Amino acid sequence: MVVNIAHRGARSLVPENTLAAARKALEVGADLWETDVEVTADEALILLHDDSLARTTDVELRFPDRAPWTLTTFTLAEICSLDAGSWFVEADPFGQIAAGMVTPAEQAAYRSEKVPTLQEALLFTQEADWRVNLELKRLPPPMEHFPVVERVLALIDELGIEPHYLILSSFNHDWLRQVQARRPDITVQALIGYSLTDLLDWDDPEFATYNACSTLITEEEIHTVTTKGIAVNLFTVNEESDMRRFIAAGVAGLFTDFPQRLAGLEQRR
Repeated sequence: MVVNIAHRGARSLVPENTLAAARKALEVGADLWETDVEVTADEALILLHDDSLARTTDVELRFPDRAPWTLTTFTLAEICSLDAGSWFVEADPFGQIAAGMVTPAEQAAYRSEKVPTLQEALLFTQEADWRVNLELKRLPPPMEHFPVVERVLALIDELGIEPHYLILSSFNHDWLRQVQARRPDITVQALIGYSLTDLLDWDDPEFATYNACSTLITEEEIHTVTTKGIAVNLFTVNEESDMRRFIAAGVAGLFTDFPQRLAGLEQRR
């Protein structure tokens, strides 16, 4: 059975990287959710994908003079004051509001969503007895040298989060080696395919699991890699036809913006 990984939560139905997106992913049957770890100007760990706050918050209206609104130049208090949900209702990025899949009550509620802290995300996951994949992202200036691995592990320890609730992933494989050295009981997964164009190199796999760009790998390569005992998860797979062919090829898991679609497919199998 393939692992259903809700990419940034159930982001086709809910504003991405919010606690509402995590709750919805759990509701529709995802096996775990994936989210992105970033840091604020005052060194608070939060969930956000982009370097800029502009796409997924109302920061341009609230702070018009601070373009390009790089998240590492804003404090936690400033970021927590932003509306991180109205953009989704207004843009309907996956057409699911127009398709009638998001109720008017849900749309109204999403307008009050906030950017969550990593602490909130970890506590939610543990309380739900679920799992989360935390992607440790490259940090934009002026926080590019922030010790993100050290701080994430410290927060995990401070909160007493059990390791079976966690996966740490990154395109920075040195960070994953740091995690393995400090906390070998926490699962790590290596992201590959950042450029979206360079061919993937499978000659000397170092990690047990690789999260690979789905457009850079063939079914034949999946079979070859998995027969070596390496698990392969693919991002980001949204069409049911692609889900079917990758499952048939032997992937371990699929990152998807439509966990509800993958859950339905699995139920019919």
